[in-house]
Amino acid sequence: LPPQFSGLLGTVYRRGNLSFTRDGNSLLSPVGNRISLFDLKNNKCETLPLATRLNIVCVGLSPDGSLAILIDEEGAALLVSLIGKCVIHRFYFHKPVHSVSFSPDGKKFVVTKDNLAYLYHAPGKKREFNAFVLDKTYYGPYDETTCIDWTDDSKCFAVGSKDMSTWVFGAERWANLIYYSLGGHKDVIVACFFEENSLDLYTISQDAALCVWQCDTELDGLKPMPPKDAAKEKKAAEDDEELLEEPKGEEIHGKADPSEQETRNKVKYSRVAKYFFNKEGDFNNLTAAAYHKKTHLLVTGFASGIFHLHELPDFNLIHSLSISDQRIASISINCTGDWIAFGCSGLGQLLVWEWQSESYVLKQQGHFNSMVSLAYSPDGQYIVTGGEDGKVKVWNTSSSFCFVTFTEHNSGVTAVTFTSTGYVVLSASLDGTVRAFDLHRYRNFRTFTSPRPSQFSSLAVDSSGEIVAAGSQDSFEIFIWSMQSGRLLDVLAGHEGPISSLSFNPMKCVLASASWDKTVKLWDMLDSWRTKETLIMNSDVLVVAFRPDGKELAVAALNGQITFWDHENAAQTGSIEGRHDLQMGRKELDKITAKQAAKGKSFTTLCYSADGQSILAGGLSKFVCIYNVKEQILMKKFEISCNYSLDAMEEYLDRRKMTEFGSMALIDEGGGGDEGVAIPLPGVKRGDMSYRHFKPEIRVTCVRFCPTGRSWAATSTEGLLLYSLDSGLIFDPFELDIDITPSSIHKTLSQKEYTRAIVMAFKLNEKKLIQEVVEAVPSSEVDVVCSSLPDLYVEKVLEFLASAFETSCHLEFYLIWAQKLLMLHGQKLKTRSVKLLPVIQFLQKSIQRHFEDVSKLCEWNIYNIKYALAISQQRGMKRPAEETPGDEEELDSDSDYLM
Repeated sequence: LPPQFSGLLGTVYRRGNLSFTRDGNSLLSPVGNRISLFDLKNNKCETLPLATRLNIVCVGLSPDGSLAILIDEEGAALLVSLIGKCVIHRFYFHKPVHSVSFSPDGKKFVVTKDNLAYLYHAPGKKREFNAFVLDKTYYGPYDETTCIDWTDDSKCFAVGSKDMSTWVFGAERWANLIYYSLGGHKDVIVACFFEENSLDLYTISQDAALCVWQCDTELDGLKPMPPKDAAKEKKAAEDDEELLEEPKGEEIHGKADPSEQETRNKVKYSRVAKYFFNKEGDFNNLTAAAYHKKTHLLVTGFASGIFHLHELPDFNLIHSLSISDQRIASISINCTGDWIAFGCSGLGQLLVWEWQSESYVLKQQGHFNSMVSLAYSPDGQYIVTGGEDGKVKVWNTSSSFCFVTFTEHNSGVTAVTFTSTGYVVLSASLDGTVRAFDLHRYRNFRTFTSPRPSQFSSLAVDSSGEIVAAGSQDSFEIFIWSMQSGRLLDVLAGHEGPISSLSFNPMKCVLASASWDKTVKLWDMLDSWRTKETLIMNSDVLVVAFRPDGKELAVAALNGQITFWDHENAAQTGSIEGRHDLQMGRKELDKITAKQAAKGKSFTTLCYSADGQSILAGGLSKFVCIYNVKEQILMKKFEISCNYSLDAMEEYLDRRKMTEFGSMALIDEGGGGDEGVAIPLPGVKRGDMSYRHFKPEIRVTCVRFCPTGRSWAATSTEGLLLYSLDSGLIFDPFELDIDITPSSIHKTLSQKEYTRAIVMAFKLNEKKLIQEVVEAVPSSEVDVVCSSLPDLYVEKVLEFLASAFETSCHLEFYLIWAQKLLMLHGQKLKTRSVKLLPVIQFLQKSIQRHFEDVSKLCEWNIYNIKYALAISQQRGMKRPAEETPGDEEELDSDSDYLM
């Protein structure tokens, strides 16, 4: 069964609005065309397995937290269930949408596009033919609408606009509420907020001004409109819909300057105060704002990365802080008002700040430019990535968070790898250094350099972790260093072109080097680094990789071929013509078709699976291919992205974008827009005219298989994508008979035939049933059951134990199972060690994680007990002499058991 998409790492925020869930413990963040859910209590991140066609620009979350509306750049919307994590309904708004907001009672939602506001009936709990039913269309603003806010009882909502006005509309028709605009600002309205249980309003504009509006009517004072003649209204609505191509619902027109007669005995607003944020006189655009009604807390973010916390309505500054050097694009406050989330789209930063304790709850940032390389740690727990921004980041695969960033490199990182211990990360860079980082102390403890400055393009470390090799891009040499001493041991010359890839044989002291001179050289470390063999290729060699057992070498060349070699005998054992499988897309500015362009394309990254039976290949396209090495056929092609906001996604250019003077892509419409840099240049009204819009091209820069064999990862323009086998419930039986059913398994279990019940459960292969059967075995019987298990099922039980360790709380019970199985079947398992290595590593990863958690807890407990004893002795609380030695002995035995 093919792996399924399981997570997106490396990118935490792109653009769009952040939203806290109803309980305030999780945060929804739009990441390109996907959405990530950050669980802040349990320190976990999950990317939902759904995607829009283009980048998401706004997210609307229902008050009960079960539904979300995701809207992309062109106005295509997905209605998503956050419980089932699936798409319920698709809808197209036909034009870009600026904001979307559910009413507090969850019955309606408002969408703003162009200068209109549309009120829809929210999808209910029952099945409906059309989930989005338009109720009313509101006219009023003269320019694009920017923001929405609802009153607490869902009777009215306010809409801000780029024409510097704010409009208050009623969700129902109110007799004493006429829809007129509130002015008082000199710039675009960024946000508007109602006060709690009131029609009083705050409006905030881009020039950092806040207006406080007081209403002379309470919410209860709104009078419903007298019922009209139903037949007349129905006929008018039918006539309207005949004239209009698309239904607009009931049309409601607001007035910018109503007459005095119209405003008599109606709801009136008066401006009671106006405040300015920039009292020092420094010009700084206000870019985002959020308001917490219960605590009266206003948070505002600026283009310079500064945010302010104010208490309203008195406008008292609580504190201000600079959290970034880029504009703050989105702000959200959780339901309790303790946590504030900030998103900075320029650097892809996501921060959650607890303002009372002035500390970070979450601080994550992806690579600023694209990621170039990745490597798994030997136990599969961590992934290290290197980017063009010169940063090396280490990610935890179970939580999907980056826990350390190394910034010592001055130029782009070209290659990263782990040593065999898993505690040292190595990175090569174009700044002419190879650096070694310690994951215990998080420091750069070795820096390897060449005698003459060289740009390093490839990196490899041998299985012992002692020898480090790096290939140069400009001097065509390979440099060898000792990890222990940090000294340069040798410089290997012989290639006549830049070194493109290096790989150490996992089982022997042999280094393979690939170069643009159409050769792969094998260097023997034990024989004074002499060239053992030179393999001649038909084209420039781009990447080389050894099989995990070291008996085969895979080479990808510029002509699109992957060739397999028996390096001992220098004989080619097979080849795959993979150029057509890459299936290139056509870029917007390409003069030739995708089919013609594909002739010059090739794979740029290769990796063997953990068992060595398959090979993973990726290149400058949106596809990653998995081939069977023995049969030399394509097993599966993964489309890693469906995001059409990226370039080279479509095979054919869209004819609608072609005009008589060329492609519409050549016209830069984004110059000096909202995304522009806020610098006051002479004669420039909005942003910086030197700002240019660009489209990143889709590409896969590196693929790697997890040593546990359960997942693989790829670095791409989208970020770091994880594909895993453990993604959902799949019925995958093994040697199934007609007699094997859940009821027959339960019957066997009740007869205490544990071994037979386990074998039957594995044949049915349903995880919950297997867990139930294994946990039903008494701990005293585990030894007997393990010894009577057939050899074929020992491996399956070990694999189950490894996955069960990740979720189960029965730690000691499963440890007894693992110990007995390995003790009783250890010799037989050794003979199949190569095949079983991924399973054993998976088991080791699970146990290691528990060991780290439990050992920290035990150390803390031992420290606390010793501290309590010391305090009690100091206070003179003397215990009887005969009890003390026994107690100390008990303490020591407890600590030994826990450790």
